[in-house]
Amino acid sequence: MERITLKLKNKEGLHARPAAVFVQEANKFDSEIEIEFQGMKVNGKSIIGIMSLGAFYGEDITITARGRDEEEAIRTLEKLITNEFQEL
Repeated sequence: MERITLKLKNKEGLHARPAAVFVQEANKFDSEIEIEFQGMKVNGKSIIGIMSLGAFYGEDITITARGRDEEEAIRTLEKLITNEFQEL
């Protein structure tokens, strides 16, 4: 299991387009991916789940990946968030 906590630096947080971009990247991996925010955990491959978190600019989220490509998944998703959801 790989886990990382990151601060959202993009203006929209995890809403609409950023959530869609996150799901698009997460679905490239076989690993199970979860996002945790304020005690709620959702499937990182579900746009509805991600948007239901209500995570905004400046807030911390924790991403967990479990599976054979978990390290690569965490590195890629970290880069995505660090780059403010610009396409990789």
